[in-house]
Amino acid sequence: MAITLPPLPYATDALEPHISKRTLELHHGAHHKKYVDTTNQLIEGTPHANKSLEEIVHATAGDAKSKKLFNNAAQAWNHSFFWQCMKPNGGGKPPAELEKRIAADFGSLDKFRDTFVATGAAQFGSGWVWLIARRNKLEIVSTGNAEIPMDSGVVPLLTCDVWEHAYYLDYQNKRDRFIEVFVQKLVHWEYAAKRLAQTTPEKELAL
Repeated sequence: MAITLPPLPYATDALEPHISKRTLELHHGAHHKKYVDTTNQLIEGTPHANKSLEEIVHATAGDAKSKKLFNNAAQAWNHSFFWQCMKPNGGGKPPAELEKRIAADFGSLDKFRDTFVATGAAQFGSGWVWLIARRNKLEIVSTGNAEIPMDSGVVPLLTCDVWEHAYYLDYQNKRDRFIEVFVQKLVHWEYAAKRLAQTTPEKELAL
């Protein structure tokens, strides 16, 4: 089966003024599409050709010989996940149960936001900052390049793209400001809460 480019869950201008229409057009229509296209090229005629994107990511993770395929498949997955982590008029307070968990594990929602921004801003080079559940405890981690938190028992709940193509047209070199806007104005808390309530470690990469 061919890997497909999923449509954005909102119009390309729906996240303005926080993310411009031009940024979303390039980010989704060029960068994300390229990862999908390259993945399809690399799996053609191979045992991976009939696998799902999640299966390809799991099968190639940590395999040096499959590094190019992993990088493109993982980036295709990361971007599909990232789009769902945002919504128009997002941000604000999480649903009550998630806010309770955040307060328990980070001290408060404000402390969570500060830590999320600091962790993403400190990621050296390209990568991602994540809110994850690790064996029933919430954590914030960053990963480089295409890497995904895939340890046993880990469920990704949210991610923010900190590659320069995600923010440079709108924020130039102010990565920290972009992440601040993500957690204050864009984050789709209901999506994270649903994943926390329904996703099990055995389905950690399910979109």
